[in-house]
Amino acid sequence: MDQNTALPTSPRRVRRAVRLVVLTALGAAAAAFAPFVLRMFVVSVPMVVRGGWYAWFWTFNGVMLTMVAALPLSALTVWFLTRRRRAAGLDPVRARRASLAEVGMVHGTVPWVWLIMMPGAHAGEVPGRVSLVPLVDLVTMGPLGLAGNLLVFAALGFFAPMRYAALASLPRVLALGAGLSALLETLQYVLRLDRVSSVDDVLVNATGAALAALASTRWWLPREGAAK
Repeated sequence: MDQNTALPTSPRRVRRAVRLVVLTALGAAAAAFAPFVLRMFVVSVPMVVRGGWYAWFWTFNGVMLTMVAALPLSALTVWFLTRRRRAAGLDPVRARRASLAEVGMVHGTVPWVWLIMMPGAHAGEVPGRVSLVPLVDLVTMGPLGLAGNLLVFAALGFFAPMRYAALASLPRVLALGAGLSALLETLQYVLRLDRVSSVDDVLVNATGAALAALASTRWWLPREGAAK
């Protein structure tokens, strides 16, 4: 055999390499934004506390703080669901993974959807605005806006294939993220929330879901079975 002939690359090796690249990129992004996020929380906590319930649920900082504050409750829910599944006879590993996936999807997605659907200052007064030219709004998003849009369905993309065998496919996760994002952008327009319904938001939201899914491929359910 010609020694210069390239050997076929194992699909498993390719997946591992892609997962390593994705995890490295996510880790680098987290490290870059960690100081900013920490500073934001330190500064915003007193402001949110003084602002009362409105600040907790109707401001970006408040929603993010609520998301963090709810972590113990989510952890308790994971424990409770795992215990119920184990009592029903499910394998401990599968029970824990299914419970974590369900709670993770909800905890990591609902706050971002809440922020997307939060009305602007002139909601109901101005007509809906639409931006249908791809990549135009990416320039104005900025690093934080881009990171936020990537995170909207990241938890869903990461956990959904771990819970539902039917979603253990990158194209399906991408389609799910794009479909849900398009639905939210349409609701923004129909409800006149004083927000711009942009195709770039759909593209970035779906990309975030797909990247997160790539990071969790080793824990995906096999397509022939599903957690109970």
